[in-house]
Amino acid sequence: WRFNWMSVLLETSLGDLVLDLEPERAPRTSRNFLKLCQIKYYNHCHVFRVERDFLLQAGDPERNDGSAGRSAYGMLYGPQADLFEGESSPLLRHDAFGTLSMVGAPPPPHALNHQPWHASQFFITTARDAPQDWLDGKHTVFGRVAEGLDVLAKINDVFVDQTRNFRPYQVVRIHHTIVLHDPFADQDHKLPGLRDLIPPASPLIPLHDLEDELKHRVAEDEHLGPDPHNPDLDNHRRAREARSRAEVLEMIGDIPDADLAPPENALFVCKLNPVTTEDDLELIFSRFATHPDTPVRVNIIRDYKTGHSLCYGFVEFPDAKACELAYYKMDNTLIDDRRIRVDFSQSVARLWRDFRRRKHSALLRHGSPPAPPLQRPAATPSRHDLVFDERNLRKMAARR
Repeated sequence: WRFNWMSVLLETSLGDLVLDLEPERAPRTSRNFLKLCQIKYYNHCHVFRVERDFLLQAGDPERNDGSAGRSAYGMLYGPQADLFEGESSPLLRHDAFGTLSMVGAPPPPHALNHQPWHASQFFITTARDAPQDWLDGKHTVFGRVAEGLDVLAKINDVFVDQTRNFRPYQVVRIHHTIVLHDPFADQDHKLPGLRDLIPPASPLIPLHDLEDELKHRVAEDEHLGPDPHNPDLDNHRRAREARSRAEVLEMIGDIPDADLAPPENALFVCKLNPVTTEDDLELIFSRFATHPDTPVRVNIIRDYKTGHSLCYGFVEFPDAKACELAYYKMDNTLIDDRRIRVDFSQSVARLWRDFRRRKHSALLRHGSPPAPPLQRPAATPSRHDLVFDERNLRKMAARR
């Protein structure tokens, strides 16, 4: 338990993140972030860059593209303090999922050392496998994500436009920032003008931000997945996609018809005893037939070499009503000391065989189109048909 600890809650459009800061190892950076949250500087700020399994970046409410931002010290003391010098600690490294760090900015002309300089932009690492050591020394680590790692993973998986610096297609916004604990709140009187910067209420979303969102990006409240309030629309979309796939299969010849569907009067039977025969199943299932004169067709699938039963088969009834009755009565029944399983058949192999048989019969009945006669290609005289042409052969004969 540490006395000097800071904690901030970020309410985003995809969920809440609780950030624990490091005021002991990075006091200047932690206090800057905390005061920016206190004056609601990050409210309605975009997460404008999301590189999957690397980082997500935010903290530029002025332009939301990573080209602007001011520190809390700049707002209190003037533009000359917009950038402040970062801190480094060997105990704070970019080595875990959910590491909170400030984005490094170009140092001002009066900088005398190689420490990173920061304003308001920050990023959170999302790499799980390996530490990102190359970021150490260039950016100041000042906290961790304490709660909401599932929300962080959700932001990490959003779709982005890689041509626009990994900008998310759908707006990911920080709605509110709430300071949960500030151990230095009693020292706020030493910061001139801080009370004047704290708004009485949460600011509204800027109008130009909403216009850009409607023109170029997907709104944050727009649902991209299946609509739970309109299941008919989702079912219609799935049916249309299935229809288009079936038409493609018909065009390439994988199925005979795009409207092909499994028969409604056939059952699939499995877990049969190898000694069970077609006559046994026909005798058992024929009692469900509505008309005794119409037989039940049974086909047990067998090995094409040995002829042994593969312990499953198909039962075809005259109508769908008898098939449904047999399904309710015969599932999990005992036949030849085996409890069989019965389900409605999803196989279209029989329909496919009938289609090919009808197609073959039509070709035999009407005849196939005559093949073009085979013709030998006309010989074209060439002196390069052989390795040695006629002149070279004469010279070789003369030498002999």
